Amino acid sequence: MLVFLSYSMIAVFMYAVMSKRLSALTALVLIPVIFALLTGHVADMSSMMIDGIKLLAPTGIMITFAILYFCMMTDAGLFNPLIQFIIKIVKGDPLKIVVGTAILGICVGLDGDGATTYIIVATALLPLYKKIGIRPQVMATVLLLSIGVMNILPWAGPFSRAASALKVDPTGLFLEMLPVMCAGLIWVIFVACYLGLKERKRLGIHEIKPDDDLIHHEQNTKSWKSWFNLLLTILLVFSMIKGYLPLAPLFILAFCIGLVVNFPELSEQKKLVAKYADSVLAVSSLIFAAGIFVGIMTGTGMIEAIAQHLISIIPESSGSYLSSITAFISMPFTYILTNDAFYFGILPILAETASHYGISANEMAIASLIGQPIHLLSPMVASTYLLCSLTNVDYGENQKASILWCTGTCLVMYVAALVIGLI
Repeated sequence: MLVFLSYSMIAVFMYAVMSKRLSALTALVLIPVIFALLTGHVADMSSMMIDGIKLLAPTGIMITFAILYFCMMTDAGLFNPLIQFIIKIVKGDPLKIVVGTAILGICVGLDGDGATTYIIVATALLPLYKKIGIRPQVMATVLLLSIGVMNILPWAGPFSRAASALKVDPTGLFLEMLPVMCAGLIWVIFVACYLGLKERKRLGIHEIKPDDDLIHHEQNTKSWKSWFNLLLTILLVFSMIKGYLPLAPLFILAFCIGLVVNFPELSEQKKLVAKYADSVLAVSSLIFAAGIFVGIMTGTGMIEAIAQHLISIIPESSGSYLSSITAFISMPFTYILTNDAFYFGILPILAETASHYGISANEMAIASLIGQPIHLLSPMVASTYLLCSLTNVDYGENQKASILWCTGTCLVMYVAALVIGLI
């Protein structure tokens, strides 16, 4: 019964959001609460909700101050040279703009963090999208595809989970995974070209110049502040990659330093925070609502029930194909489960079974990472709410528009791994 209710809750959530019966915010709260009551968890439901909120609180705080930091740097003119350079290159061609979005998303995504990539790329390119008339959904889809592949880097969460769960050498695993990732990135560029050509056909090519509609005027004109902002941002990204501090306090510290330097007057600081309060609230509220969703799924045992059901339905006769099976089940099950539940709960059991058929732990780790592009669409991934907020795209519409392209990324990486002989 619990397995049935678990799958039903996911199905009801997807239907409610994609059909626009409920907003993402209300669906994340009301649907799991209803199903928690159906499973008989009345007395302990509140503690589950609090546990889930606590789990996602660091992410919510990090994204809140990440938005404030990069919006502040936008107002300070940090990205103006980048925007001017992009305008000079693309020359109003929707195809070049969309492909440039993919390339910039891949480059910025080298830090392995989706949230900062979305903020930086949207800040730089969204004014251009609005000027030309390119649909923001195109940007959202292309960035999801870019991060779907870059999320497999060794310093990103899924890779480290897979490597540690199966006790494999991260360096060796990454070297084997690299050509698979390259195949995925080729697919990302292909999709960007396809979507860009559609937008070019719809809009044509516009002649534009770096004008006031695209460039944010610098609040502070002193050159030393421009250099300070650049160095502070580089130091921030470097510290994120090295892990000197957790992301939440790191962004809080960087924001406060940048705010004091660029906007020393208290009235200016209040005005800046008020200016972006709506954007911050829209994202942070969704993240804490997602905490309730995750907390109830975990506390009621739904995640564990789904994991055990998955293991039970794989027939023993398919043992020699377990790596391929793992690649395919990683797509839907990293959507409905947390990465921790999949990589630490399911993958070790699958890998242990696969070892009896001569399938190595490295092979299973590679297979398990192939489904990550789908995972980004999961209601438990906070950064996707941020992306939808930044691009002003409906969450349900984004699911419908992006899911097939994300599935395509997974299939391309699977075929590449199969051709190379990694699985």
